[in-house]
Amino acid sequence: MEKLGEKFTELFKKYLPDAFVFALVLTLLTALFALIWTDTSVMGIIEAWYQGFWMLLEFGMQMILLLVTGYSIALATPVKRFLFKITQFIQTPRQLYPFIIIIGMLLSAVSWGWIVITAVLARELALRMKGVNYPYLIACVYFSGVIWVSGFSSSIPLLLNTENNYLIEAGILSNTIPTSYTLGSYLNLSIIAFSLIIGPLLMFLLIPKKGQSLEEMLVSENPRMERSLKEEENSMKLPENPISDKLNSSPIFQYILGFMGLAYIIYHFSSRGLDINLNIMIFIFIIMGLFLHKTPMRYGIVMKRSSSNISGVLFQFPFYAGIMGIMIYTGLGDELTKWMVSVATINTYPLLAFFNGAIVNFAIPSAGGEFAVVGPSIINAVKEIGIGLPEAEVTKMIARASLSVAFGESLTNCLQPFYLLIVLPVMGIGIKIQARDVIGFLFIPFVIFLVSWALMVVFVPL
Repeated sequence: MEKLGEKFTELFKKYLPDAFVFALVLTLLTALFALIWTDTSVMGIIEAWYQGFWMLLEFGMQMILLLVTGYSIALATPVKRFLFKITQFIQTPRQLYPFIIIIGMLLSAVSWGWIVITAVLARELALRMKGVNYPYLIACVYFSGVIWVSGFSSSIPLLLNTENNYLIEAGILSNTIPTSYTLGSYLNLSIIAFSLIIGPLLMFLLIPKKGQSLEEMLVSENPRMERSLKEEENSMKLPENPISDKLNSSPIFQYILGFMGLAYIIYHFSSRGLDINLNIMIFIFIIMGLFLHKTPMRYGIVMKRSSSNISGVLFQFPFYAGIMGIMIYTGLGDELTKWMVSVATINTYPLLAFFNGAIVNFAIPSAGGEFAVVGPSIINAVKEIGIGLPEAEVTKMIARASLSVAFGESLTNCLQPFYLLIVLPVMGIGIKIQARDVIGFLFIPFVIFLVSWALMVVFVPL
């Protein structure tokens, strides 16, 4: 297993280009398929590409804030001490890899954005431990995020359970589908159990013998990172200690706003229950940062440090959004889905929905965005297959098909470097690393999970 993993890693290093080049090639391929498969003209495809270019601006800004605010918390001295204490029992790299996967999966089950916390923890451990294969550790962190689709932030099950969602307004669904049919189903719980057991074991068996440690990969030292936050704050003050410096170093205003934010967080969860979304998560990170870093000057310094490596998200997200635009506005996504479900039967529809989610994810790497494209066609096909069956049974079929799309979408992230753009800004500080250095480690886990999950969506009862 280890030797096979190393071979695939070398192949990916040779042939997988940078994530940006991947996005450019995928754009051209999607445009070509749209030209062949739909009636859209060349100019129509270009127009669809331009329209889509701006579709992920809000999402991209959320990703940047998630990265920056999440990493700023990790730079706080109390957090570093806490991470050190809770991980003292991790002494060797062979203990580290499965530990990170289990922790990452548990965090991702709460919210997919918490992969940032996993990345921070992994980097801190790699800095203090010798012999860690750092690219493989990044692969472990990225792989741990595969389980998010079964957790509290899973877009598709939450959408199905939302009152007056667009599927209900369009007449595709008559009622919401409770999360007991999706997140609470035997199928979903089986996927979680399988992933938590097999994932760490599989990555343990694939541990490569050779590889570069973080210390060996560091190409430059950031002088700001060598000084403590307090030291840098003091270096920016004027000798005469004017009022401006006193305000900059005063915690009063920061703590007042912090308590205002804390009041809202308590109100949010007390009134809405466990409603975890990107906005509230980023808000929590910001408020935690206000308390942890005490002064406005110090918080500003740490945010600069946290923002030093976000260029990938800034300029690549629009290109992936452009691919999404081609899929949506030319009708290519709908055509692909219709073709796949046209051959579906009552026995094969979950499998086809699973592979539909897996394939379309390369062009639309967003579960919510993807389901907006493929969901209506899949649900209508399931309803047609289920004609004559009791309504409750058809609802279960729709839930199974929707979960299958979600599982397929999540799994192909292993080979799609889009969300690696969230991990690398944290784990790639000070080193030269690309998607090709990481993705190859995930090919074997991807294949094993692909076969296993495909069988589970068909045979495990809902």
